[in-house]
Amino acid sequence: MNEKISDKILSRRDFTKGLLAAGSAFSIVPRHVLGGQGYTAPSDQLTKAVIGVGGMGQGHLGYRDGKLLAICDVDRNHLTNTLKKCSSDVKGYSDYREILARPDIDIVHIPTPPHWHGLMSIAAAEAGKDIWCEKPMTRTIGEGKKVVEAVQRNGRIFRLNTWFRFDGGFYGFGTTVAPIKKLVESGLLGWPLKVTVSGVTGFNWKFMWSGKTNLEPQAVPAELDYDMWLGPAPYKPYHPHRTHGTFRGYWDYDGGGLGDMGQHYLDPVQYLLDKDDTSPVFVEADTPVQHPDAVGPWRRIYMRYADGCEIILDGENADKDAAFIEGPLGKVYPGMRSDIPNLMEKLAAFPDPAPQVTDFAQAVRTRQKFALNEANGFRSGTLINLGKLAIRLRRPLHFDPVKLEFVNDAHANSLIDQPMRGKWSV
Repeated sequence: MNEKISDKILSRRDFTKGLLAAGSAFSIVPRHVLGGQGYTAPSDQLTKAVIGVGGMGQGHLGYRDGKLLAICDVDRNHLTNTLKKCSSDVKGYSDYREILARPDIDIVHIPTPPHWHGLMSIAAAEAGKDIWCEKPMTRTIGEGKKVVEAVQRNGRIFRLNTWFRFDGGFYGFGTTVAPIKKLVESGLLGWPLKVTVSGVTGFNWKFMWSGKTNLEPQAVPAELDYDMWLGPAPYKPYHPHRTHGTFRGYWDYDGGGLGDMGQHYLDPVQYLLDKDDTSPVFVEADTPVQHPDAVGPWRRIYMRYADGCEIILDGENADKDAAFIEGPLGKVYPGMRSDIPNLMEKLAAFPDPAPQVTDFAQAVRTRQKFALNEANGFRSGTLINLGKLAIRLRRPLHFDPVKLEFVNDAHANSLIDQPMRGKWSV
């Protein structure tokens, strides 16, 4: 290994030895409590670290929310190759807890596989860090609830890494979500509303993210700490298809294309329907029998809220004439096509949607909630996790959005908080 790069990598063994040599108990002190000892005022530069520098992690290196000081990965090749791209003051680690122990880091990015999102987000909040987490927010409903509690208990700022509720061209519409939100708020479509999410209206569920059911155990590569990669997930013999770019095909780590793309697609729908503080009361999936380990494709998922609003996920793109959003008074298709005459002229008379804080660094400095935060991110993450459970169980599920539990369904409730392996817990 290049000597310069190796000097920048701190192993878990080195870290532990350092603590023992110091003869003191391990404790985490956020730098905002240190006063003059390294504290950065809101007007000064923020600092950050990225945990997981594989595929998605590479994009997080350049996000403009702070100066990069540290990276972490359990694959030494990922770590070494990424350090070569970084400035000399960026340090590399193999254990994320070493990053959380640094008082000079303000923000922690978490672009790991989803089975780590909840545990790391909670630990980061407890360590006094603000958090930028990849989607889906968490692997389970229970983990999401605990993230919300930890972030709010510790007064942290949280951002989920999907942005279509406030920025970027919404799939197939040639516009942001704002005019669609304005249309819903105007009442021109009536109420309740039905949203159909399908390839016809610009969505792709990426069913190629399916797992394999015939994996033969293989030797773990020398550069990969597979035990740490698994972390809280159940032990399964190593196979390269379970890790890195193809992990999404296995229930232990994600939920296939639904886990990969679902929050991109459904978070804006939740926002449009004004459901940021609730969840559907009913969900049902039309799907083939699913393998207990490997995620497979599905045909259709149906969700209904207490007020009658509906979401249909059309995995087969079966309804070629479906509107994206429709109510008793009208329909809207991609490109803002509608059966309401002079729709845009009518919309001009209504107020724009409420403004949102869409700059994460600004949210951190001012301590204002980011547009997509732990609370509304949890609710759109719950849409994904409800869909996943409906696919796996293949029967109708009734859900209480206040108690966050299934109604008279012990088996479904047992999957809200899946057990974590070994020493890991939230």
